Amino acid sequence: MSEPASISSGIAARYAAAVFDLAKESNALKALEADSDALASALASSADLKAMIASPVISREDQARAIGALAAKMNLSELLANTLQLMASKRRLFVLPQMVADLAARIAAEKGEVTAEVTSAAALSADQAKKLAATLKARVGKDVKLKIAVDESLIGGLVVKLGSTMIDTSVKAKLAALQNAMKEVG
Repeated sequence: MSEPASISSGIAARYAAAVFDLAKESNALKALEADSDALASALASSADLKAMIASPVISREDQARAIGALAAKMNLSELLANTLQLMASKRRLFVLPQMVADLAARIAAEKGEVTAEVTSAAALSADQAKKLAATLKARVGKDVKLKIAVDESLIGGLVVKLGSTMIDTSVKAKLAALQNAMKEVG
C-alpha cells in the first residue's frame, strides 16, 4: 500500500471506529448501517459528490454546506451528520469512501456477517442468490451478505471472493486454463 493510501485508510479507520463506538453505545447500529449503506450508494452513483469531497479547490465552508444539505436530504442520523460536518471542517471528506467501507466491515463483524463479492456472467435471480448465500453460509459458518456484479466477459459461471478465498468457475477462466495447457503441450 502506498504511503498516502495508508495515511488515508488510517484517518478513515479512526473516524469509523469513533462513529461505530458511539453508535454501539447508544444502540443505534441499525440506523448507522442504513445511513452508511445510503451514503455508499450515493458515493457510487454520484460523480459530483465524489468530485466535491476530493476537491482541494472547494472551501471548507462550501464543503460543509454541501455535505450538510446532503445529510439533511438523506435524513442521516444526527451522529453521522455531525461526523460529516466535523470531517468537512477538518478537510477530511476525501476519506469518506474508505470510512464508509470501514463502517460496513465493522457492522458486518458485529453482526457475525461476512461479505462475498460475486461476479456473474448474467444477473442472478433472487432464488439463485439465496441458494448461493446458503451454500456459502454452510461453508464459512457465518451469515453471508452478497455484493453482486455482472461481467458479461465471463461468458458463463461465477467468480466468488470471500475474504482471502476466490472461487472462479467462469468459462473465461476455464478457457484461459485450457489455452495455457495447450501452450505447454505444443
